[in-house]
Amino acid sequence: MKYRGCFVALLMVCALTPLAMAQTNMDPAPGEQSVPRLGDIMNAIQTRHIKLWFAGKAMNWELAAYELRQLKAGLLQAAMMYAGIPVTNITTMSPPLQSVADAITGRDIKRFNKAFGELTDGCNGCHRSMDRGYVTIRTPSEQPFSDQLFAPAGKP
Repeated sequence: MKYRGCFVALLMVCALTPLAMAQTNMDPAPGEQSVPRLGDIMNAIQTRHIKLWFAGKAMNWELAAYELRQLKAGLLQAAMMYAGIPVTNITTMSPPLQSVADAITGRDIKRFNKAFGELTDGCNGCHRSMDRGYVTIRTPSEQPFSDQLFAPAGKP
């Protein structure tokens, strides 16, 4: 059961690899859907990573669960659209993602902090394996989203 998500992701990557490989023209033909750039997908994932941290830190478990789902969806989107991402990079992210999910489900801030660090390490490991080690992610130290409250509803 624990490997089902990895298996589904692997199947999706394999099934959609030809589509990603066929995407060579930057401008889609009329009626065709454009493929987002990998950097744009990763920027969205980075935003989710930041929001996940602040939601967890505020113990807003519903928001943390939402941000984690969005982060996972972004990783899956990147894997499906870009054949150059090794399958091992996708499967090695499953344990830290599950650890974060378990901490959120258990509403355990101590486990969340540890799991979030493992997730961050996984991101950096993936970047290094793709010769993108110059993109180093860390636990956020400042809150860049001044227009969003991360505390659960009804709490200041």
